[in-house]
Amino acid sequence: MNSAESEEKLLIKLALGDVVAVESIYTDNYGMIESFIIKNSGSPDDARDIFQETMIVLFEKAKKGDLSLSCQLKTYIYAISKRLWLKKLQQLDRFYPAIENSEDSTSADEELEQFEKRNNDLAIMESALNKIGEPCKSLLESFYIQNRSMPEIARSFGYTNADNAKNQKYKCLLRLKKLFFAQYKTTDNG
Repeated sequence: MNSAESEEKLLIKLALGDVVAVESIYTDNYGMIESFIIKNSGSPDDARDIFQETMIVLFEKAKKGDLSLSCQLKTYIYAISKRLWLKKLQQLDRFYPAIENSEDSTSADEELEQFEKRNNDLAIMESALNKIGEPCKSLLESFYIQNRSMPEIARSFGYTNADNAKNQKYKCLLRLKKLFFAQYKTTDNG
């Protein structure tokens, strides 16, 4: 079954009120919409509201049976959300010319492509981080994700001082970079 066929089946299930279809659409698309709205003067609450409105529009169109996609479902959802968000910004007098002209400079497909590339890069980074091994994985997570200081890391990892911990972090970063780019090249060429 190709992508277009599976999207058509997903829309049929959505029209029937299938919870799994709703969850699938949400999982596959919400992050992209939230990113767009936050990048364009919105908040996470705004993103939730706009995505909810988008789902209602999508549900109603699917239920009526007058929804025939000429693009990917993601592109269609992005276009609906973008229109709804720009309309809301106009109503709030927060409509910026840079956003108004964004259709001229970047199409929905291009923004979607950038979003998907970023997600792919993050997946490759996560995979590289999982392959790096200990103590590097924990050390990098402590510093970059948990925002712990070098003296804290030195104490918890048993290094004699913060400088030694910093040197180890640097070595771990080099290993991570090597793993990341090795995987990046194989997925890029594959």
